[in-house]
Amino acid sequence: MTASTTAEFNVVDLFAGCGGFTQGFHEYEPTPGSGSPFRSIAAVEFDRAAASTYAANFGEGTANDGDVYPGDIKRWDPNPYKGRVDVILGGPPCQGFSGLGKENPLDPRNKLWREYVKVVAALQPKIFVIENVDRFFRSPEYRALQGSNERGLLRNYTLTEGILNSADFGVPQARKRAIVIATHKSLPPLGHPTPTHEKKNPKKNPELFDPSGRAAWVSVEKIFANSASISTTSLPDREVKILGEAISGTYLTRDLHIGRHPTPLSMARYDAIRPGGNRNDLRGKWVVIDGERTPLSTPSWDDHNKGSGDVMGRLRLESPSVTIRTEFFKPEKGRYLHPTENRPITHYEAATIQGFHEEFKWCGSKVQIARQIGNAVPVGLSKVLAEHIYKHLSVHR
Repeated sequence: MTASTTAEFNVVDLFAGCGGFTQGFHEYEPTPGSGSPFRSIAAVEFDRAAASTYAANFGEGTANDGDVYPGDIKRWDPNPYKGRVDVILGGPPCQGFSGLGKENPLDPRNKLWREYVKVVAALQPKIFVIENVDRFFRSPEYRALQGSNERGLLRNYTLTEGILNSADFGVPQARKRAIVIATHKSLPPLGHPTPTHEKKNPKKNPELFDPSGRAAWVSVEKIFANSASISTTSLPDREVKILGEAISGTYLTRDLHIGRHPTPLSMARYDAIRPGGNRNDLRGKWVVIDGERTPLSTPSWDDHNKGSGDVMGRLRLESPSVTIRTEFFKPEKGRYLHPTENRPITHYEAATIQGFHEEFKWCGSKVQIARQIGNAVPVGLSKVLAEHIYKHLSVHR
């Protein structure tokens, strides 16, 4: 393997999305003001809007000036980067594993981790990280990946696996993800970072306040402390040419504070849901709309007495948010109502929960940007992984 000759460590981001993983690595500084030791030299992303967002923040012409390939990873040539890559990051598509979908074992997207492995084999980084939904570890595909580690393309690496909850690392979001950290066998193996936060309530359980030295989970209270009024339901009319094609954008994170057009029935439902409440607050309640008496609940909600009750739920100010998914703007999909106001959370609020700063640039339609936000690795969790990896590489250069 070729060692880095400077303090910088070069990174390649596969299935890069909008760049949440990359942003966390760029935000990490060994000492305040020192700048990040990580430089993203290449990224691959199939979705054109997400690739455009990535390029707007990290691609050619930015301070990072990395190469961005907006296409199928199967067609990307990693050979120009041989001998130059220290770390590979990536979250292969998880739709085939996710409990929210059909969990189809034949979904062709399940196989895309194999393309990730081919790139690792070609570039031989010191460390690579795979991020996915927690169910990934129980899938046949993960067993196949372990087989590749034993006798295949990954035989030069030591794998450590674990489920990390973003909230355990100071992120205001309880998001559990499968994280594989693989270390080249020329280096000592690297495990997972130690949590810095834990779920506890000092007011209710003072004896649990500091037994471990860990802080309490970070809530969303600061994010919603000064909720701004919403004046529009549309993104600004802008267009930029990026990666050779015109696309809507760019928008700063603060441009994403946009609302929806709720129906009178939706507004009545929002109004009936108490702070911290959910669909259960609607049972047995009616509203008159256009002279017609209409139930606030639905038969399917009334018949659903087991499992999650978070449909039409309000975020709790005193807790981290639930997992921000791609349709966070639809409260019928989960606990995505504003903690106190009668509306769903906005793209801006979801992006902020995910850790994106005010100046981050976005490309695409409202739906495309929502998908990018929901699919991203939380920036705060990525930053923790960056620090963890930096310290290991610095000692074992």
